[in-house]
Amino acid sequence: TAYNGLTQRIHKELSLKNHTVSFELSPNENVMHDSYLNFKPDIIICPFLKHRIPDSIWPAIPCLVLHPGIVGDQGPSSLDWAITDRAKIWGATLLQANAVFDAGEVWGTEYFKINNNFSKASVYRHSVTQAAVKLILNAVASIGKTQRSKVDVNALTLTGTSRPLMKQMNRQIDWHNESSDDIVLKINAADSFPGVLDTIYDEEYFLFGAVKENIQHNATPGEIIGYRDEAICRASRDGAVWIRQLKKRKSSSEKYFKLPATRALNLKTNQLTSEKLNDIKVEIVKNVAYLHFNFYNGAFSTENCIALKLAFDKLKNNKNIKVITLMGGDDFYSNGIHLNCIEAAECASSESWRNINAINELVKSVIECKNKLTVAALKTNAGAGGAILPLACDYVIARNGVILNPHYKTMGLTGSEYWTYLLPKRVGKLKAQELTESCLPVLASEAESFNLVDAVFPEAMDTYLEQLFQYCISLACSDDYETLITTKIRLRSEDEKIKPLQSYREEELDKMKKIFDDKQNKYHKLRYNFVHKIVCNKTPERLIKQTQEQLVETD
Repeated sequence: TAYNGLTQRIHKELSLKNHTVSFELSPNENVMHDSYLNFKPDIIICPFLKHRIPDSIWPAIPCLVLHPGIVGDQGPSSLDWAITDRAKIWGATLLQANAVFDAGEVWGTEYFKINNNFSKASVYRHSVTQAAVKLILNAVASIGKTQRSKVDVNALTLTGTSRPLMKQMNRQIDWHNESSDDIVLKINAADSFPGVLDTIYDEEYFLFGAVKENIQHNATPGEIIGYRDEAICRASRDGAVWIRQLKKRKSSSEKYFKLPATRALNLKTNQLTSEKLNDIKVEIVKNVAYLHFNFYNGAFSTENCIALKLAFDKLKNNKNIKVITLMGGDDFYSNGIHLNCIEAAECASSESWRNINAINELVKSVIECKNKLTVAALKTNAGAGGAILPLACDYVIARNGVILNPHYKTMGLTGSEYWTYLLPKRVGKLKAQELTESCLPVLASEAESFNLVDAVFPEAMDTYLEQLFQYCISLACSDDYETLITTKIRLRSEDEKIKPLQSYREEELDKMKKIFDDKQNKYHKLRYNFVHKIVCNKTPERLIKQTQEQLVETD
């Protein structure tokens, strides 16, 4: 149904195992049937499918559908109910499609723990994705074998049942009687879609991105009592809850989209000190500074870029720090400029220009950091300028399974963030051109093979972080530390003599400015479609081309 992060991951995992993979969007049964006839696959994999598979397909060939729930669980709100019911253990199940949704033969199931402090979107992007990869690779490996091990459903200790679509009446918040934990749980179960419908200043908004705050107050539950990082803090009966994003309920004449809460409400943001909410955090351990920037959905607004650059520059001036590690966020490392904020601006062209210059200033500050070693810790996915930002660092360490999209063309842009300097320097001119023109995702293990990243650590988050910390500390404690700094300064100086950094910036921005200023440029239409979730019902040409190339190689 969409080429989302999970689908991209499965696509790349299968392709890298030398399977010939055709990718097709499924807007309707006719398209699904035609793609089946044209490609004649051995198996159909559906990592993310909201449509019914036609009767002309599923009886003829194994069609495996990934369901984000345990065996027996049925319905479109699987994770929503699991989080709402405070399930400790949940799972993902691979089913063979039949005439009934979520009721076919079970090919495999994987369990995982649910942390109820995590949002639905976070559980999906991490736990469900990891389970899906294991299930699907095992299933594909079993095709063609004379005997396949089957799941004994009757022997399972944890099974589910059919649940209806969760509606807003099930999600409604009672600010006067529910605790902060209850409110956060409800918003987590609806994040990142559909959100929880609530009323603020007599207007209806969908709430997203909740964080509990322990604070004493005399305010009426539901009342806004403060702001920080463009989030609003609302009083609850036993504390408060931060709301990071709002989406105004659409009217008959207007469509609305998610925005940072204070922007959606047009509020002036007086800061309130927070124990829990802070988009930018710094941890310093053994001369290593870990700089976290947990911006919602990995989008960097102009203000986010300015704040992050200030935080980075402050660390550069700290004499006790030897290594600065850019950690990214919980669900995304970075996805570049903030298209929603640009769309909401009075002048989208002007805000595009402000935003791209602000992120350029951030990248420049990292490139020109002469007195510290810098590490990019890619523990989550990155795209567009957010996939170029890590390359400004001296070392790039990725978590296994991370997906990178180091290109701009799908949004109608030529790109900035000094990519014309950073990307060829890393992978060579030919590979840089291929990555930016083909517009295909890159898996971390694949990226390591052509030097887009320096090393790949295990996917299990605890293990990844443990190895990352050891790596960063070893850099800070290295006997060669001063030599590494000297070499870094020398190489940057040599590059500057060949071509000044400012020249790359001016050349990139000259193209970008023309795009921003041209109201008829496809960037503005593509941005509008992205922000308003206008779904493309046609398979992207880049994916069709990749399939054709694979078929030629196979022949």
